Parts: sequence; structure tokens; C-alpha cells
Amino acid sequence: MSALAAIDDTHAVDQAQALVDRLEVVLDDEFEALKVQNLDQFEVLLAEKNNILLELSRLTGVKQPDDADKLGAHWNGFRARMMACRDMHRRNEILIMRKLDAIRGALESLNVTDPTSPVEVYDRLGQIKRLRRLRGFTEA
Repeated sequence: MSALAAIDDTHAVDQAQALVDRLEVVLDDEFEALKVQNLDQFEVLLAEKNNILLELSRLTGVKQPDDADKLGAHWNGFRARMMACRDMHRRNEILIMRKLDAIRGALESLNVTDPTSPVEVYDRLGQIKRLRRLRGFTEA
């Protein structure tokens, strides 16, 4: 490798490390936004995270996970930090899944289809919708 190529490569590693610094902050902020369900902030952070990842892909040439193996040994620190970012992303994904499961559970509890259930729900007009037991053929 020529001296100029080595300098350019070192500069690329430094740029990538700076982007990873920002990515770590964004992933932490994303987690905090998810915890308090601040979806507006989450969407802003998601866009920033995607921009950082696009820039890292452009800078490193990594398009697929296997491409990272083609980077030289001087990229090892970068690779390790990106694996930590992957774990942070997975943590955020797990939190999202748990929140969605809780929402689904709440929605299912409102969608009462059991006619013997004592649960009362409200209709669109805010009136209590009492679930009635359907009369059988012999009761009609």
C-alpha cells in the first residue's frame, strides 16, 4: 500500500470512528425516546441513524455483513464498535416489540367477543355497549 493510500485509509477509519461515536449517541437517545414513547423524537432519530449508516456504508464500502470481513486489520476497532451498535439496535428492537405486545394485549381486552363476559365497552358515541347474549333458536 502506498503512503498516500495509507493516509487516506487512516483518514477513512478516523471518519468512520467519528460516525460511530454519533451512532452510539443516537441509539441511546432512541432507546430513551422509546422508553417514554416519544414517537416524534424517535422518528427524527431514526432518520438520523439511517443517514449515519448510509454514510458509513459509503465510507467503508460495506454493503452486506460479509463485506466487513474484507476490511483490513486497521478496521478491527471499527468492527468491534459496530457490533456493539448492532447490540444496541437489537435492544431497541426488543423494547419496541414489548411495547407493541402490550398495545396488542390492551386492544384485545377491548375487543370482547365473549357474550357472557361482564366487561362493558364504549361505542363510538361514548355510550356503554352492553354485550348481549344471543338468543338461541328455541328462545326466539
